[in-house]
Amino acid sequence: MVNKETPIKDEILKILFLAKGETVSGVRLSEMLNISRVAVWKHISALKEAGFDIESRPRGYVLLNPDDLLLPFCFRPGFENRIFHFQELESTMDQAKALAKDQAPHLSVVIAENQTLGRGRLHRKWFSSRGGLWFTLILKPEIPPMMSYIYNFAASLCLSRTLNRLWDLDIRVKWPNDLLLNGQKLAGLLSEMETKGDMAEFINIGMGLNVNNEPQKFEATAISIKDVLKKEVSRRLILETFLLDFEDQIQPLDVKTIIRLWKKQTSTIGSQVRIETFGEIFEGLAVDVDETGALMIQDNTGEIKKIIYGDCFHT
Repeated sequence: MVNKETPIKDEILKILFLAKGETVSGVRLSEMLNISRVAVWKHISALKEAGFDIESRPRGYVLLNPDDLLLPFCFRPGFENRIFHFQELESTMDQAKALAKDQAPHLSVVIAENQTLGRGRLHRKWFSSRGGLWFTLILKPEIPPMMSYIYNFAASLCLSRTLNRLWDLDIRVKWPNDLLLNGQKLAGLLSEMETKGDMAEFINIGMGLNVNNEPQKFEATAISIKDVLKKEVSRRLILETFLLDFEDQIQPLDVKTIIRLWKKQTSTIGSQVRIETFGEIFEGLAVDVDETGALMIQDNTGEIKKIIYGDCFHT
């Protein structure tokens, strides 16, 4: 008998996922779920319409690309209860904020297959079509707000390192929050925090990674992993590998080590840059990032300036 707390559609997806690419007959699904074959067909049709890659065959149904499925039951033990998956959201950041306030555990992940109002820094629109990896980390560390910046550095470090290790790529981090591949934008990060007293209540880090999508349709300078490898890859493999690396990197939290490792991954230091803030523009050579996460640039007079925030453009 089906667990009444679990939607039938999720049960169907789980059965097809566990079949590992093999065809499952409508009769078998009907028996396992204790519903009619007509009901099975209706649920399958609804899943296809929702965007799941299910193929109907003479002998039944098969889930194509099961390794790319991002539902909670697809993840390794220890992750399942921290994964919140949605087919479509306005923004994973907004959903993560609500869940963080509703007792979602530390290191939870909110995933959306598609975002209709995805956003980047300074409220810019982030185009997030199907095939990309759009998620927000919910973090609940016991730290003062002034320390929150280091989690953004740890996240970009670990995501770039994950992708480099998986596919021998040369992905670089750009201050303060982008990942570049061949000099083109591969991913962006956005962090938000709420405080309680003199401590952080939660820190949410939104991450948008171009994986199997075609970002050039919306942003000419963007690139995806599929563009470079000429094949689709498993988003779940990326996310699982990243989460394991990220958790290891922040426990215990070592600010000096994170900044040191991040600087080894960056293409910003040593580049001529233009930094745009709210009302000011700074130009010069990026010479360092200090332990507070600030960018140090040397202008044409030789003066070193410390930039705490802003949009960075390599020139």
